Amino acid sequence: MATYIVLINFTDQGIRAVKDTTKRAAAFREMATKAGVTVKDMYWTLGLYDLVVTLDAPDTATITAVGLTLGAAGNVRTQTLPAFSATEMDGILTKMM
Repeated sequence: MATYIVLINFTDQGIRAVKDTTKRAAAFREMATKAGVTVKDMYWTLGLYDLVVTLDAPDTATITAVGLTLGAAGNVRTQTLPAFSATEMDGILTKMM
């Protein structure tokens, strides 16, 4: 499984219905699980982003489908970042030319 960090901002629609954010998060967790994605951590934050979520997904296509499904609801915009552990990074570094 690959790890991804998702940076999330509320849209105008999402902030108007902010009182439902934890309910929407629970629904997202359920949808992601059905798609084979594990939601590791979910934090509501102050500053540049409104939420930060870490996920494990089997592949890029799956995480893309989950992100598109989330965005299609209209409450958030996302930026998805692949993330690497130190061990994974060591493996990447061995492939340098």
